Amino acid sequence: MTGPANSPGAPPRYRLVILDFDGTLADTFPWFCGVINDVADRYRFRRVAEHETEALRGLGARAIIAHLGVPRWKLPAIARHMHALAARDIAGLRLFPGIDAMLDGLEAGGVRLAVVSSNTEANIRQGLGARNAGRIEDYACGAALFGKARRLRAVIRRSGVAPGAVLSIGDEIRDAEAAAEVGCGFGAVAWGYTRADALAALKPDHLFADPAEIVAAALGASPAQAPGVGLRETI
Repeated sequence: MTGPANSPGAPPRYRLVILDFDGTLADTFPWFCGVINDVADRYRFRRVAEHETEALRGLGARAIIAHLGVPRWKLPAIARHMHALAARDIAGLRLFPGIDAMLDGLEAGGVRLAVVSSNTEANIRQGLGARNAGRIEDYACGAALFGKARRLRAVIRRSGVAPGAVLSIGDEIRDAEAAAEVGCGFGAVAWGYTRADALAALKPDHLFADPAEIVAAALGASPAQAPGVGLRETI
């Protein structure tokens, strides 16, 4: 779903890549499944049965909230509680295989990096590690569940990059909706919270099966040509 390869020394296809954290950079879905029913008991919404998980992974956030019977007014308190749980457990959470090489390749290719996430900046910095965290020039964190478009717009405005030269990357339907609202490109990752088939149905600009493909898309190159990702890592 990417265009022709750039000539050597050509500028990157996307000047700014904005990354989600949970389910895109960090493999937090197993952790989420491990805590969600305790959160459900605390805030009195429906528990998630094991057999429901795959069906829920095909839905957007609004549909999931409706299915679980979560009142919208409880969402801020639930988010704060989830942030606290993530801070408690962050040392045990890991980035997906290939993410370090992907960030290497984007940086080497001259692509600017930002993170927009519902998680907190402190959790994200710790999860990324000092070296990776230092590569990110802008963090817009703690976004409300449906507040990503506003955060994306602010990051793009601060960067001075035209929306058409920006690629937002995420793993949820709400990430795609936010990118469409601000008019930037959207790349869906196939390894996160939402099933790949549900993301593909949205017709994203890119659907990535491997982190190396993100570098190739951003630079307008083949994965073999992209810096830092000559040896692709398997998810």
